[in-house]
Amino acid sequence: MTSYLIEADGGSRGNPGPAGYGAVVKDAADGQVLAEAAEAIGVTTNNVAEYRGLIAGLRTVLSLAGDGARVAVRMDSKLVIEQMAGRWKIKNEGLRPLALEAGKLARRLRITEWTWIPRAHNAHADRLANEAMDAAAKGLAWSAGGSTAGATAPPATGDHRPPLVEQTDLLDLSAPAASVAAQESTPGTGWAPPTRVATSLLLLRHGETPLSVERRFSGLGDAELTPNGHAQAEAAAARLSRAPYRLDAVVSSPLTRARQTAEAVAGRTGLSVEVDDDLREVDFGAWEGLTFTEVGRRWPDELTAWLADPATPPPGGESFTAVADRVERAQRRLMETYEGRTVLVVSHVTPIKTLLRLALTAPPAALYRMHLDVACLSLIEHYLDGQAVVKSFNDTSHLR
Repeated sequence: MTSYLIEADGGSRGNPGPAGYGAVVKDAADGQVLAEAAEAIGVTTNNVAEYRGLIAGLRTVLSLAGDGARVAVRMDSKLVIEQMAGRWKIKNEGLRPLALEAGKLARRLRITEWTWIPRAHNAHADRLANEAMDAAAKGLAWSAGGSTAGATAPPATGDHRPPLVEQTDLLDLSAPAASVAAQESTPGTGWAPPTRVATSLLLLRHGETPLSVERRFSGLGDAELTPNGHAQAEAAAARLSRAPYRLDAVVSSPLTRARQTAEAVAGRTGLSVEVDDDLREVDFGAWEGLTFTEVGRRWPDELTAWLADPATPPPGGESFTAVADRVERAQRRLMETYEGRTVLVVSHVTPIKTLLRLALTAPPAALYRMHLDVACLSLIEHYLDGQAVVKSFNDTSHLR
């Protein structure tokens, strides 16, 4: 799979002043330039221009490769990188809509890194931003290799930004002077969560089934809940119908055991159950209904390969990598449909582990390092700037 590199920059000649941005998308493997984008954006601040450069870069990758592409982002804006990585809070309300837009685009991709680089290492994007501003000064629109012919752009490593722009825009300038001083001394540590929650995903594994009791592979075989499984679903429903929980929606896998669990919650909360097929369990193929020991005896080599590589499917089944692709689709739909609300997602071991892994930006192999009990709850909070935090994991206190 091709991986992409975005280098982006923005600048303003004055603060605010005539501004523009530049973004270049490269093949991460060999550095080949795949696309460029630049635009003059009128009179605004440097940080606004930098965010606009990032947004242009993200849109360019999506147009080239579509959703799910692996992308590294590198900028010489410490502010934008730290805010997008969730380590600094967004205190300038003028930047919040731009951070929100960038976060939505970033969630459609697989961002592997948010990295600050020195100005000298961001010369290509810096040059594009200056070309766009030079073109605008002549009444021209920037186009790759065309609009600035004959024009002399400022040196790529020149400082087109006034001093302290990043520090100023980080602060809430409407605050009293003492408050601003406190903000300036503590730009962010990474320990505090971002300032506002966009969407909360409560993840509920279905209740007990005959196959879970016997520890058998249970994928698309569509087992029903046992009497104990129904009791577990009711216990979860009772918990979720009381404060501090306030659900806005219940979304379930289409499989019976998940639907039965979701309907128990819906009955207590007065909500309807919506079904998302991409939240179904992995297809275990020929291993469906068998125990781990039985599979090991009949398919020892295949089992070893499956345990070693998330891209390897069971015979006639589905790989964890394939599951991740559809679960990411489901996650994007949830984030878009229920932004700012709390959603109960009733699903299975593999989709829930995948959502947790994605929130933690953990590698696919992390699936083998998690355990989820039947009817357990986990919580992920997704923030407006594109970051996610796992707030709880495998909580079964309602079953005690």
